Amino acid sequence: MSTTVAGILFTGSLVLALALAYRPLGDYMYRVYAGTRHSRVERLVYRLIGAHPDAEQTWASYARSVLAFSVVSVLFLYGFQRLQNHLLLSLGFKPVMTHQAWNTAISFTTNTNWQSYSGESTMGHLVQMAGLAVQNFVSAAVGIAVAIALVRGFARKRTEHLGNFWVDLVRGTLRILLPFAFIGAIILVIGGVVQNFHDPHTIQTLAGAKQAITGGPVASQEVIKEFGTNGGGFYNVNSAHPFENPTTWTNWFEIFLLLVISFSLPRTFGRMVGNNKQGYAIVAVMATLAIISVTLMSYFQLSHHGTVPTAIGSAMEGVDTRFGVANSATFADATTLTSTGAVNSFHDSYTSLGGMMTMFNMMLGEVAPGGTGSGLYGMLILAVITVFVAGLMVGRTPEYLGKKIGSREVKFAASYFLITPICALVGTAFAMALPGERAGMANSGPHGLGEVLYAFTSASNNNGSAFAGITVNTTWYDTALGLAMVFGRFLPMIFVLGLAGSLARQGHTPASEGTLPTHRPQFVGMVAGVTVILVALTFLPALALGPLAEGIH
Repeated sequence: MSTTVAGILFTGSLVLALALAYRPLGDYMYRVYAGTRHSRVERLVYRLIGAHPDAEQTWASYARSVLAFSVVSVLFLYGFQRLQNHLLLSLGFKPVMTHQAWNTAISFTTNTNWQSYSGESTMGHLVQMAGLAVQNFVSAAVGIAVAIALVRGFARKRTEHLGNFWVDLVRGTLRILLPFAFIGAIILVIGGVVQNFHDPHTIQTLAGAKQAITGGPVASQEVIKEFGTNGGGFYNVNSAHPFENPTTWTNWFEIFLLLVISFSLPRTFGRMVGNNKQGYAIVAVMATLAIISVTLMSYFQLSHHGTVPTAIGSAMEGVDTRFGVANSATFADATTLTSTGAVNSFHDSYTSLGGMMTMFNMMLGEVAPGGTGSGLYGMLILAVITVFVAGLMVGRTPEYLGKKIGSREVKFAASYFLITPICALVGTAFAMALPGERAGMANSGPHGLGEVLYAFTSASNNNGSAFAGITVNTTWYDTALGLAMVFGRFLPMIFVLGLAGSLARQGHTPASEGTLPTHRPQFVGMVAGVTVILVALTFLPALALGPLAEGIH
């Protein structure tokens, strides 16, 4: 069987599995967030945190709860790292450096999971399990909660309330993420992923050197790393490590995990607004962009464009032989189309155009299908912008799902879209302008620029993957990338919740002859086109100086 055919079968089976999961998982998440009954465990949690589960919140109160919870999460995780040498299962590791602990705490709280350290030689088992893995759960739950609040804004009318953040957070964690992660972890253990509390084993290599092999609670962290679109690996080489991703079928399963929630949430959206066709339209936009992206990525990698790949007949540099070019390209595309950031190959070794695709996926705003929750609310923001543009073209007030899109709504949507490009491009400009940061680059020219652009694009879009090639474990990079993660995560959330509050206060405008149908293929094509055009206008100059220039050269 040829590599191309094997890649098509691999990707095709993923598409089929995601299509089969769309309705049952989407309906289940709808029941989770639309229900009014609280379990005993949930009521206990509410009492412990002092929340009132039956009291609803305005958008401002909801936003303050998101920020307060995130601040506490950052402080807790920062302290956990700084005190790890006093904790159980520390493996004798020293406290994490101040600037690195700050960066890591921000990274995992914002669902970015950018790692400027090697996990197996820096973090003890308790920090990995009770610090980083816990944030993998709750940061994903925060993203879904904000998406659900926006959907309530569309679904409700003449109200100030969007639900209760603490209820949404607890339900998302206990009813969705935990049970599915538990089952997924068992499947990964069956597939050979490590799950233990062993100290490092010292072995002798074939060359006669000694190497410490670290075990740990890997499977339990690996599953939520993918299912919650987090991406932070237990080991430095992430999902290329055989303890995290042993076989081809576990590779397939991990890609499925990182896509399934984000591709199923449009069904939840359709159920909540009372029109399943709207959910089908949103998932169709996501699928269209994803299929085009995967096709281009696979073509660029399998055609092995570039001097070295052409000479050897393959783009295998940085690719694990267990997975090969096609499956690695699919993984790279899926992880950058979402906010996962996990890797099973070295993106810096991709062909120039293949590497450009990983960046372009993130520049799209990671909406095809995007992160857990963030993909849905990002796509709905783009739908609002599309409706506004279409309304200007026909000379009438734009409407979406019975809500008028006026100047207030457009300001929230435009602010949402602008913040991540500003963070990415301004951060890249400063890094390239400072001589000390340029000195930390292993490569010059277009590829060096591409590595820096990738880093800030990844941080600003809360992805977490990296091109590498630059020394990022410095005070400046840890601080600058940490700030990009904070602004790229929480400012968009505030704008989303502000938009939700504005929509919820409105009544419902009945559809008329002049209303743009938002459930037909025409609208799907319009949203996809607006998404690509906005990204092209914003990032094309930077891409032209980086990966495009490298490809032409």
